[in-house]
Amino acid sequence: MMTTSAFEILGPIMVGPSSSHTAGALRIALVARSLGPSPLEGVTFTLYNSFARTYRGHGTDRALVAGMLGLAPDDVRVRDSFELAREAGLAFDFVAYADGAGLHPNTVTIAMRGADGTTMSVTGESLGGGRVRISSIDGIAVEITGDYPTIFVAHQDRPGVLAALTSGLSAGGVNIATMRTFRERRGGRAYTVFEVDGGLDQRLLEYLRRAPNITLANLVDVPGASPVAPDARLELGFDSGAQLLSLAGEKGMGIGELMRRRELELFPTADADAAMARVLATMREEVTAPIDDPQPSLGGLLGGQARALRDGAPKLAGALMGDTLTRASAYAMATLERSATMGVIVAAPTAGSAGVVPGAVLAVAQALGATDDQVAHALWNACAVGAIVARNASVAGAEGGCQAEVGTAAAMAASAVAELMGADPATCLSAASTAIANLLGLVCDPVRGLVEYPCQDRNVIGVADAISAAQLALSGVLDPLPFDEVVAAMKSVGDSLPAALRETALGGLAAAPSACSACRRGTCAQ
Repeated sequence: MMTTSAFEILGPIMVGPSSSHTAGALRIALVARSLGPSPLEGVTFTLYNSFARTYRGHGTDRALVAGMLGLAPDDVRVRDSFELAREAGLAFDFVAYADGAGLHPNTVTIAMRGADGTTMSVTGESLGGGRVRISSIDGIAVEITGDYPTIFVAHQDRPGVLAALTSGLSAGGVNIATMRTFRERRGGRAYTVFEVDGGLDQRLLEYLRRAPNITLANLVDVPGASPVAPDARLELGFDSGAQLLSLAGEKGMGIGELMRRRELELFPTADADAAMARVLATMREEVTAPIDDPQPSLGGLLGGQARALRDGAPKLAGALMGDTLTRASAYAMATLERSATMGVIVAAPTAGSAGVVPGAVLAVAQALGATDDQVAHALWNACAVGAIVARNASVAGAEGGCQAEVGTAAAMAASAVAELMGADPATCLSAASTAIANLLGLVCDPVRGLVEYPCQDRNVIGVADAISAAQLALSGVLDPLPFDEVVAAMKSVGDSLPAALRETALGGLAAAPSACSACRRGTCAQ
């Protein structure tokens, strides 16, 4: 059953500009750092496919170095990571391989060198929305997702080693869910990955480290992974739109309240309402600060567009978009401007689509005079819709194109706005279906590999789509297809898109003759 936290859908709260290429890359580096030699002297990052083609424009390079320094995804110092690394005496370099056949589009190998001469390499994949997976260690294939508490043990391939490890865990009262051993050759290096049901502590790790033929034993913390095992049974759990509607009907709840209570069921000791209040506060800051004080983006394509839209509203809004849609569009544009300066935003569900949900929800809430509690319930609703799409399709541009990012965000926003307007769950999901259908096939083609253009404009289209879809559903113009079938269609279309149209900056607008020199303001860095 899906155990994803709501705050991995509206989140992580992160430094922009890309959830998969910035926050996800940083999280891979954090995992590598926890497994690698210490103290660390140097590191080489080898980037593949989409990572290789767009890593400078997406801030992937700065994020990877930041992760090796132990910085969090929302630490504003991420943008200064190169300088911080040099001050710390950490050497780093980057190697790009644009054609990594058979590898995930967002793949990086992190080769670490310790001060004592020891080395280790870790390969990770960024799956979208900040989620990551470790796929190899020192060239030996593994699969570490963090779905269960995970222990990584490096050892020699000797008789009795595995027996000693399993006996040690048993003596510590730890139940092993899965155990996989990988070795380079008979009698050589080997790695064993244990997924367990819990009960781990530092004393048990120290015991394992002291065992004969053991060179390393670490608890692997994969940022963003749910601490609740996927085989958990939840009273309020769901994996699909149909299950969500059935559960909402059974419990007599709206989607927002059901998702909120699901979060409380997943994490009973956490303060979910405080976490959502932080999301809302961050969203309000990201949609207003760039309008009040525009800043040039790192790539030079953005800076001031949101203010220009707002300032033109008195003459234009009445005949064109109207006050609410104009405000929503300006908010969406502002979020992308903040992200493109490596400012702090909420991924919703990704950084590239981060303006759609706050733009639509906050503008409609302002028009309605909605309370913070009502807005929070709308955001919980958006989390539920995004979680279903992430579970059954993808929210990553590198996997499904921009339809997976802005399309999903529009569906989340449409459903959230519908609930804010008093819609029942079925009407909310109908709005979400229409929003995805309207953007089906939208490609991801960032000009110059930057999350700037056409990303900002497409967030505006996402807002318009969401608000239009919500009004259609609220007017009784319901989508004829179930939400789950629309999500399945989006996945099928995304799988059919060529790599050139999935965040590689090789096709679409990114391949236009003027794209390499495109600049909206001032002089662009090439």
